[in-house]
Formats: sequence, C-alpha cells, structure tokens
Amino acid sequence: MDQLTSMRVFVRVVDLAGFASAARTLDLSTAMVSKHVASLERRLGVPLLARTTRRVVPTEAGQRFHAHCAEILRAVDEAEQEVGTQAREPIG
Repeated sequence: MDQLTSMRVFVRVVDLAGFASAARTLDLSTAMVSKHVASLERRLGVPLLARTTRRVVPTEAGQRFHAHCAEILRAVDEAEQEVGTQAREPIG
C-alpha cells in the first residue's frame, strides 16, 4: 500500500474518531480504511489505535505518529500547492 495514502487515512481516522466516518469522507470502504491502518501498524510494529465497539482512540504511539503524519502531510500539500502555482504562472 502507498504509505502516504495510509498516513492520510490514519490521520482522518484519528481526527474523526472512527473508521466509518473516515471511510465516508475519503470515499473508501470501511474495510479499505482498516487495511490502511493495519498496514501502518504492521510496518511500525506497534498498535496505533485502541479499538472498542464504540470508540477508536489513538494509543500513545498513535498520538505521536498522528502528530508527525499531520506535519508531513501539511508539508506535502504545501509543496504540491507551491509547485502547482508556479506551473500556472507565465514565464518569460
């Protein structure tokens, strides 16, 4: 799975406190959202979320990872926006 996409999915799950709500806003199935999070957890070797039937909350590692992911994703979005703006400006 694409790591950047998985990071975006994870951030959305934490921000919305649930797989189903994240799936709706990302236009993905709940199963695909779960696969993205599971892929990150396997890659990192730690649980990122504590799941119950009623709640999803980040673990301590999940909180730290969320903060890093949010920062990385902001930087990626800014870089894409900056380059995209330059490409639309006339040169010469």
